Amino acid sequence: MAEMTVDLVSVERKIWTGSSTFVLARTTVGEIGVLPGHEPTLAQLEEAGVVRIDAADGTSTTVAVHGGFLSVTPDHVSILAEFAELSEEIDVDRARSALDRADASEDSGAAARARAEARLRAAGAQ
Repeated sequence: MAEMTVDLVSVERKIWTGSSTFVLARTTVGEIGVLPGHEPTLAQLEEAGVVRIDAADGTSTTVAVHGGFLSVTPDHVSILAEFAELSEEIDVDRARSALDRADASEDSGAAARARAEARLRAAGAQ
C-alpha cells in the first residue's frame, strides 16, 4: 500500500510524525481527505477541528487542532497548528466544563465553544 510522510506540529511541540496511508482534516473551506499522491495543496485549518491520521502500521491517531495550516505534496503532509492535543491527552471533564462555561457566558463567544467541542470530538466524548 502506498504511504506518505506526515508531520503534525504545534507551536509547543511535535505531536506526530511517521508514515501514513490517509489523513483527514477540516479546513476553512471544508473537509479534506489526503491519500499518497495527492495534488499539492495549501489550506488553512478550521479554527477548532479534529485531524485523523491513519498510520502505515494500521493504527489511527486523532488530534484536536486549533488553527494553523495544512500543506500537501504527493508524498508528504505537514500540519502546522497553533495548538494541538492528542485525543488520549484530553481531560474530558475539563473540556465539558469549558463547554458549559462557553454556553453560560456571553463574553467567551463561539470560538471557545468550538474549541471545547473539538476537544470532546477528538476524545470521542461527544
